[in-house]
This record gives sequence, C-alpha cells and structure tokens, in this order.
Amino acid sequence: MNFKAALAEKARLINRYLDGYLPAELAPPGVIHQAMRYSVLSGGKRLRPALVIGAAEAVGGGGEEVITAACGIELIHCYSLVHDDLPAMDNDDLRRGRPTSHKVFGEAIAILVGDALLTFGFELLARAGMGGGVTPEAGLRVVAEVAAAIGTYGMVGGQTLDVTTEGTAFEPKMIEEIHRLKTGALFEASVRSGAILAGATEKQLSQLTRYAREIGLAFQITDDVLDVTGETSKTGKSIGSDAHKKKLSYAGVFGVPAAHKRAGEAVDAALNALGDFGENAAFLRQAALFIITREY
Repeated sequence: MNFKAALAEKARLINRYLDGYLPAELAPPGVIHQAMRYSVLSGGKRLRPALVIGAAEAVGGGGEEVITAACGIELIHCYSLVHDDLPAMDNDDLRRGRPTSHKVFGEAIAILVGDALLTFGFELLARAGMGGGVTPEAGLRVVAEVAAAIGTYGMVGGQTLDVTTEGTAFEPKMIEEIHRLKTGALFEASVRSGAILAGATEKQLSQLTRYAREIGLAFQITDDVLDVTGETSKTGKSIGSDAHKKKLSYAGVFGVPAAHKRAGEAVDAALNALGDFGENAAFLRQAALFIITREY
C-alpha cells in the first residue's frame, strides 16, 4: 500500500463532505461561517477522521454513517486547535501554514468558532448514530465515548496539565500522562468510533483500543521531536515553541534520541495489537509507521 496516497484519498473524501456540511460563507451571520470554513478547510492531514474510516474497514465495515462520524471528529479536533492557538493558551501565530484564526478574525470570533465547531461536531456524530446502518445503542455509545475523550478525563484534562505544569518541577511519568490525555484520547475515540459504528466485536474493539492508545502517544512524541528538529515550511507551525514556553515535552526532557526510541516502542506495541487482523487493517498498520517517520 502507498500510505500517503491512501491517506490523501481519504482526506479528499473527508474534505468533500466537510465542505458540504459546513455552512456557506455568506449564510448569516457571515463572519462566524467564514471563520469556521477558514479554520477547517485550511489543509491538514485529516489523520483522525481517516483512522475512523480505517478502523471501520479493519472490521469489514464502512458507509455514509462512518464518514459522517469521521467529519464530526475532525470538527472537534479543529475546535481544539483554534482554542489551543489563542493567546491565553499557546499564543501561536501559525497553523497549517496560515495565520491562526484569532490572528485573522480576532480572539472573540476565534473563541466562538471553537464553540461552534465543537457543537457541530457532536451534531454530526448524532446524525451518524441515526443512520440506517447503525443501531441506536452504537450511535449513543459513540457520542458518549467521544464526549468522555475530550473532557476533563481526556483532552481537556491533558491540556489543563499542559498549561499548569509549564516551567514547574515534574515527575517523568507526567509527560506521558499529558500526552495520552491531550492527544491520545481523541486518537482512541477516533478508532473506537469507526469500529463501533462498523459492528466490531468486543475482542476486536479491545485490540483496536490498544492500537490507538499507542499511536496516540507516538504521534505526540513525534510532534515534540518535530518542534525541535522540524521545519516551519513542512510542519506549518512555529518551531521551538515548546522550549520557549517551558512546556513538558518528551524531546525537551529526555532528548531527541530517547524520544525517537519511545515513539518506536509505542508503534511496535500498536502493530502487535493488530496481529489478529488481516489485510483489512493495512491502512492502520501503515498509519502507525507513518506517524513516526512523518516530517509534518
């Protein structure tokens, strides 16, 4: 499999659906809809929604409901990026190679954009759960799991630890905890959502959960490394911001070689978790390898 081509194909599909789901720029009140489209349709790998689809494929499923749920999760991810970039959070000027939302539309609109994308994301998740190929139980389960993954025991909790530990003394295990919550929780929810909507067995769901947990950690560790060794022209965001803000990062605390080693271990564990899956899980396997070799 040519993974980059497969990811690009899934990204094109997701972008087409996102373009159709998002309100038109001129729909009143225009500025919020312009800002929403700017924040979402600005590029990006679309890795999380691709993993929703890939997980469904791994258990032999798919369909419109899975794509709709994938779009909902991408909107939720985009909300988190808009809010992360705000001056009170990471205060970033660049995202995906363009000025961040608050730089273009102002802080107030950026906050409202995040609110709108989060809300609309759950609307799409609910719509997916009402599709003809999904049981009501599976639909409700996905909504509940995504909500938990981005709350105080997931993404928001990880972000809270991230901003409150800047420049402080720490336990080494705290870094991995932050990564698993801040980034890994939504990866896990993405994979589980696709699998649940496609009718995965509990054994399959358990195996895919282990896979997702490990690639989520590997992804954030690789982000840490790219913040040290990457290029803005490739990553689309400022380099060296973790050190400048005294954030806890794997690369900053343990060094780049140790970070690479830990990310590799996580990917090995992810691949082992897919041992019982056949060719249907080829995209997931290649995604794990891509995560630690990417330059953006």
